[in-house]
Amino acid sequence: MSGKADPRPTGEGTTSRTRLDRGRGALGPALELVHTGRAPTRAVLTAELGVTRATAGAVAAELEALGLIRVDARPGAASGSQGRPSHRLSVAEDGPVALAAQVHADGFRAALVGLGGRIVATAPGCEVVDADPAKVLGSVVAAGADLLRETGRRCVGAGLAVPSAMAEPEGLALNPMHLAWPAGAPVREIFAEKVRAAGLDGPAFAGNDVNLAALAEHRHGAGRGARDLLCVATGHRGVGGALVLDGRLHTGSSGLALEVGHVAVNPGGRPCHCGSRGCLDVEADPLAFLTAAGREPGPEMSLLKQADTLIREHDDDPAVRSAVATLVDRLGLGLAGLVNILNPDRIILGGLHGTLLDAAPDRLRAVVADRSLWGRSGGVPILACTLAHNSLAGAAELAWQPVLDDPLGALA
Repeated sequence: MSGKADPRPTGEGTTSRTRLDRGRGALGPALELVHTGRAPTRAVLTAELGVTRATAGAVAAELEALGLIRVDARPGAASGSQGRPSHRLSVAEDGPVALAAQVHADGFRAALVGLGGRIVATAPGCEVVDADPAKVLGSVVAAGADLLRETGRRCVGAGLAVPSAMAEPEGLALNPMHLAWPAGAPVREIFAEKVRAAGLDGPAFAGNDVNLAALAEHRHGAGRGARDLLCVATGHRGVGGALVLDGRLHTGSSGLALEVGHVAVNPGGRPCHCGSRGCLDVEADPLAFLTAAGREPGPEMSLLKQADTLIREHDDDPAVRSAVATLVDRLGLGLAGLVNILNPDRIILGGLHGTLLDAAPDRLRAVVADRSLWGRSGGVPILACTLAHNSLAGAAELAWQPVLDDPLGALA
């Protein structure tokens, strides 16, 4: 043997680096587990990743060094396993954020969203949507850039939610029917240009608002734990739907799947923008409810707010009760047809549909059970969405996804 010293470093630092090198491929999965709340402790993280305790510790330490999570080693932390208490894991409250933007029929808003779906800051909403998408997206990105300057947060990317089917991979808004935007507007491209012009870091994405609401609810809200999750929602105008399969949005071959707003539930009903009649889009949205209740929509607040307030504050009004029953029956008919086709293990309802569920839960569930093929033998749980701004949170999920896939690469 030579008498020369081995030039390679030794000691605990080398051992920790070796463990991290072995677990580097686990950084993304580990971050997603903490991000979605499925790994509250290092013991749970170790079990979920299928690695040694030492490797899980090195992975958690690296994510903490990146400013993404916090590791709490205080005594008494629950471990979920035998032996000494395990370190608690949580997202870093002062860590990076994604810029999230949403445009809908009654306005637009920007927000900053951290890991865990936490909305860190929001800009005041604007109630006027210009017919030129470039003007609107320029304004919403500028509002987000102001928030970033005010908070001093690092931006990992930007995501946009729009009320339109989004053709992939181009990111074209094919049918922004409740906006005055031209059909086929290159929304993703315009949004990305505005993000770059504002000097913001990270990639930019765009998606359908209900798709993104479903994604956020699956990761952080009423859809957590579901394998095949169906989301149906009505916001300010129209009805949308989304399906999450094994944790991923099912958007079809070109992004156009789950246009549930055009399921016919009243063949002799109102004319729909698609050319048919009696679609959910015009039979079970806020305007349809106000019309059924004999109320004339006013300019003082959004249609969603007017319909929601009417149900919650005037439930003793016979006209309101009748309108609730009418929309619940139509919504239930549409859901039953979707259950027959998709066989989801959970349904979540957003916007006014969540309020209708609260107002008449038994009636809605009975309609779905009576009209669906498997309803009587195995009723599908129907729940209201729980996130206050799920489309914004879902837009942020798009921007966070590259970080979840490769934390080191995305933050380099």
